[in-house]
Amino acid sequence: MVTAETAVVLPFLVTIAFALVWMVSVGVTEVRLVDTAREAARMTARGDDPALVRDAARTMAPDDARIDIRTVGNTTEVTVSVDAGIDLPMLGAVPTVKLRADAVSAREAGATS
Repeated sequence: MVTAETAVVLPFLVTIAFALVWMVSVGVTEVRLVDTAREAARMTARGDDPALVRDAARTMAPDDARIDIRTVGNTTEVTVSVDAGIDLPMLGAVPTVKLRADAVSAREAGATS
């Protein structure tokens, strides 16, 4: 009797475990996007070289992330976005979620660019 009940419940438990792994992966990716956008905006506002800022953002951002850095007047706007998903064993690719993080920073006094 216990074996039959376990055989019925086990697929649901495995599905829940995979869903939790996927949600944690998406959460970690979102945190990386926010950190990347914030740091790139801060570096640009300080007046760091745009090529250096872009390289640093590429290093911090998840693979395949799109990074858009704009300077409008005295503010810097950075948008980092990615289609987040993971490959799970035996299931292959799980549907992706579009994630995006924005950061805005005022240009610091004395910043050159």
